[in-house]
Amino acid sequence: MALRQWPYLLLANSEPLCEDRVSSRMRHQKKTIKLGRTADHRRALLANQVCALIEHQRIKTTLAKAKAVRPLAERMVTLGKNGSIHARRRALAVLRQKNAVKKLFDDIAQRSAERNGGYTRIVKLGARKSDSARMAFIEWVDAEYVVEEKPKKEKKAKRKEPEQEPDQITPEAEQPTREEEPRAETPAPEKEEPTAPQAGEPKPKKRRWFGRKSGDS
Repeated sequence: MALRQWPYLLLANSEPLCEDRVSSRMRHQKKTIKLGRTADHRRALLANQVCALIEHQRIKTTLAKAKAVRPLAERMVTLGKNGSIHARRRALAVLRQKNAVKKLFDDIAQRSAERNGGYTRIVKLGARKSDSARMAFIEWVDAEYVVEEKPKKEKKAKRKEPEQEPDQITPEAEQPTREEEPRAETPAPEKEEPTAPQAGEPKPKKRRWFGRKSGDS
């Protein structure tokens, strides 16, 4: 075969070669974690998570969200360490909260000035009870925070209810009022003892009443 025919053969076989190259591409530099959301929703979610991390120094979320938040949070710290007006505007365009950007540049970036990366830490917590989703803490490595422990509830001793005593008459009720003065009790008449009949006097006869039986006395 003449050498002049090689260019034409390459042009004829160019389409299948391109299809093979497209199909054989590998997934390099595609690290976007979509989290089952649209692009705008995902950006708003990650921005809110970073703002909460700046404010509270540590947040609890799912492991997938923590891994998605980590690169954005470290990128914001890099802008904060730059400290220029352009970097501040870029951070404000992403986070959309002035207070979070101010705290990022004034506090967090100053504490992480000696680090060249790795500003955050992820601590795995295990599965959630409701849906078994893997949970995690994401926090700043150089954060100065105090873990707030919930105060333990003191168990109150059960008080025994006093037994209900019978109603007692109060001394006020015992004392008569001025209007109702106590009446003077009249002495009961003394019963006269029957005197024994004298010996000479006849005994009185018993009267019999009609209508009574003879056996009745």
